[in-house]
Amino acid sequence: MRAIAVTDREAGQRLDKLLGKYLDLAPKGFIYKMLRKKNITLNGKKCDGSEKVLAGDEIKVFLADETIEKFSKAQNKPAKKVRLDILYEDDHILLINKPAGMLSQKAKEDDESLVEYVTGYLLDTGAVTPRQLKTFRPGVCNRLDRNTSGLVVAGKSLAGLQGMARVFKDRSLHKYYWCIVSGRVRETRTIEGFLQKDVHNNQVSICQKGGPGLMAVATRYEPVRYLPPGDKGKKGYTLLKVTLITGRTHQIRAHLASIGHPLVGDPKYGDIQVNEEAKKSFGIRRQMLHAFSVEFPSLQEPLAYLSGKCFTAPVPEDFAAILGDFAG
Repeated sequence: MRAIAVTDREAGQRLDKLLGKYLDLAPKGFIYKMLRKKNITLNGKKCDGSEKVLAGDEIKVFLADETIEKFSKAQNKPAKKVRLDILYEDDHILLINKPAGMLSQKAKEDDESLVEYVTGYLLDTGAVTPRQLKTFRPGVCNRLDRNTSGLVVAGKSLAGLQGMARVFKDRSLHKYYWCIVSGRVRETRTIEGFLQKDVHNNQVSICQKGGPGLMAVATRYEPVRYLPPGDKGKKGYTLLKVTLITGRTHQIRAHLASIGHPLVGDPKYGDIQVNEEAKKSFGIRRQMLHAFSVEFPSLQEPLAYLSGKCFTAPVPEDFAAILGDFAG
């Protein structure tokens, strides 16, 4: 027999969902059969799996250890330890300043990503236990391209993951980016268009007319500083503050390139000559895009304490190499 004490991390999900994670190799029919036969109980009572579990609930699984092990996937090998730049942490969420070069989530099974590093950090600090990882997995709530730096929100509890997922989905959480583009941008504008994905090449293109398979996109940008020609390339650079009105794959990179102001250093959508100049002058080897700020909307409990709060991530060294003493 195994007893599972439900914690705040796992609370709020249906019992059958929790059991499906704990016995992750068991057929659903087996789990429901065990519930019907009262081989699995909730707080000492018969249950059907539809119940929402609360912190402090006790689930008892009256099965042999060999059966439980048979239906439980072996734990993944721990990811290597990486020092995370944690900007904020509470019981439900983490805010991390992700460096360029780090995946937000796995692209292949053998990848290591921010998700694995967050899990390792929470295990090391005792915020989660190996047992809890059977029924709750920490995760990231927004993704940045591998070579985009900046703020990523991670969930430490089910309530944190669900609450953040809602505000990212309904776009009530505001996200702001710094980017350095080629040429001089003089006006604040909101640009619109339609994005088309090329899944095979992991690339997108911007069209001005809609059509089947195209997604509407809108991007607002505001020029903050102009860096004139000289050591800043033949056309000069402009630092932009960008607000994502929609949030699509590679949206900022492709949208700004489509109006003649590609991101400096961008290997997919950028200007080869501009990129070579930036590499030679500043050692730039990736797109100059940094997710620097998030502003939370009005939130419900248990996340209401985050309502209206704004968090910022300092620019990384490669940005500073171009911008000098910029303190944004």
